[in-house]
Amino acid sequence: MKRIRIWLSNFTLLQQFLTIGFLTIATLIFFIFTSLTNNIDTFVNAQMHSYIHRAQDDYLLSSNSKKDEYTDTNVVHFVYSDLSNKYLSEIPSEYRGIILRIDPKVEDELFDGHIEYYDDEIVYSIRAYNDYYHLLSIVKQGYRNEFKSALFTGVVNVTLYMVVALVIFIMMWVVSLIRPLNSIRNYINKIKAGEDAELQINRRDEIGEVAEALVSMQNELNQQEHIRQEMIQNISHDLKTPIATIKSYSESIKDGIYPYDTLEKSVDVILEHANRLEKKVYSLITFNKLGYLVDENEDVLNLKMAPVIRKAILSCEVLRNDISIETEIDDDVYFHGEEEPWRVVVENFLDNAIRYAKTTITIKLNKDLLEVFNDGELLSKDRIDKLFKPYEKGTKGKFGLGLSIVKKVTETYGYNVVGENMDNGVVFRVYAVRKFKKPSKKKASKKGIIES
Repeated sequence: MKRIRIWLSNFTLLQQFLTIGFLTIATLIFFIFTSLTNNIDTFVNAQMHSYIHRAQDDYLLSSNSKKDEYTDTNVVHFVYSDLSNKYLSEIPSEYRGIILRIDPKVEDELFDGHIEYYDDEIVYSIRAYNDYYHLLSIVKQGYRNEFKSALFTGVVNVTLYMVVALVIFIMMWVVSLIRPLNSIRNYINKIKAGEDAELQINRRDEIGEVAEALVSMQNELNQQEHIRQEMIQNISHDLKTPIATIKSYSESIKDGIYPYDTLEKSVDVILEHANRLEKKVYSLITFNKLGYLVDENEDVLNLKMAPVIRKAILSCEVLRNDISIETEIDDDVYFHGEEEPWRVVVENFLDNAIRYAKTTITIKLNKDLLEVFNDGELLSKDRIDKLFKPYEKGTKGKFGLGLSIVKKVTETYGYNVVGENMDNGVVFRVYAVRKFKKPSKKKASKKGIIES
């Protein structure tokens, strides 16, 4: 069966249909000339016996004076007398050989039988009547074969008509499948070649769903490409500005000119733009590097998260002095993964919260759950749907990479991240979607337990 499936998979849909159709028709013909032939023989004999019974009824109901006048074009009757042990009428020569092979004395009131006679099947019935007589009725030679031939021809014709109708229907159905599939193939080839392409398939089946998915995917890719191009332009512009500032200030200082009043203030401007440039480059490098991030650890909770969060708070809390960072941290909570990627996650959460918070940021750490809340403006539904897509910036966003970096790290280590609106702000939650083993203190060195 597997070989047949592999063999058929090398054919086109039309070739598969023709092959299966040929095999079906061959099987049907074999069925007609074997099983159907035997069934038809049984059916024909039953019909012949029913026909003889009706002819016998008519014959016996006719008056004695008219029995000699009774004729039937397809059934002949012979009366046998048990008293004289002979037939009462002369037997035609063509039936003598047949009658010699049939015993007219039967115990049953009605006996049906058939015999082979010179390559012909003779059907007969014997009926007892008037206590001492038996009526032997025989279907004339040739009539049974004519009836069988007509019946067989009718069955074969009906079967062939049904097969032809089925083949035409299936052919139309296959064509209806091939056309949209060809349209999908041409659509994909045009996209690969960088050409403009449209795909319109009005179907509600799986092919229609695939077509809709392809169009949706292409629209999403186009949108992402558009956003990426804009991002590249924005990054180019953002990089160009600090580079130009650093270059011009450095040249001025070299010439003994201080663009910002004093040497110290001018150098501070250079350092500020250098820091901006460093952060942008770091975000791009981090995002690209995380594309190759893999989880090489066992499924064990090996990283103590409280020190990681506190280090991230120390590096970010100086960015805004007008907000307070509150914490509810369980010191005995472990996460799965490496320290550096998780620190990047926390720092990106804090960086995002600091930009939007009004007065307060709250960080909570419990078993298998990390929450970062800020009391800033609520997110729109459209923004929530695109939170973790790369190059998607919020109203105060910088590069559009922070939350997408968070998404990559959490997914790699078996966690999920969501952003939700609360009554008075926005919260981001990270929770485990895989089952992890608890850390073992005895085997900490072997399991790679990290306590920063």
